[in-house]
Amino acid sequence: MSDEILTTYDAQGQVTGTAPRDEVHRYGLWHETFHCWFVEQRADSLYIYLQLRSKDKRDYAGLLDITAAGHLLAGETAMDGIREVEEELGLQLTYDELIPLGIIPYSMVKEGMIDRERANVFLYDNPFPLDQFHLQPEEVAGIVTAEFASFRKFWQGDLQQLDVSGFRITDRGERIDVQERVDISHFVPHDTDYYLQIIAGIEAAFR
Repeated sequence: MSDEILTTYDAQGQVTGTAPRDEVHRYGLWHETFHCWFVEQRADSLYIYLQLRSKDKRDYAGLLDITAAGHLLAGETAMDGIREVEEELGLQLTYDELIPLGIIPYSMVKEGMIDRERANVFLYDNPFPLDQFHLQPEEVAGIVTAEFASFRKFWQGDLQQLDVSGFRITDRGERIDVQERVDISHFVPHDTDYYLQIIAGIEAAFR
């Protein structure tokens, strides 16, 4: 929302003040976010969960992204970010259940927006079946999973396409199954290095 007030930082991570979210993105001010990646160990393999952003989102509409994520407002800590999981996915987690990967700084630039984030990144070993996900329609249009080994090869450049499966919500509010093959154009354009750091964190936590 345009009236959200965020804490701003310099490139070294020192607090510089606060500013409205629109101003933060217009001038490329560093700010903090919460990222939570769901993973699941099934009998056959490890899987990673991706959200499909709503087509009504102002930025990166209809693209695949972090399972749940959002901005941390001025005065908030990473612990407050857990609300994003409940708001976007309809699931109640506790902060103690999350596996911290630390702060990953990165930037995304597009016309009219310079997004410089200090992302507080976490993993969650997900026990919830997909039918227990209740999505926030204005934010999230679906949830899919991908085999982690393939996801790793995809971001390492060894696979050009990635198989995903799960569900999405239609314009009429119906939940339909999804099974498709996607390429890099279907993803929010986080730096490849960001994805590789997530992959390394997952490998360290679930080896």
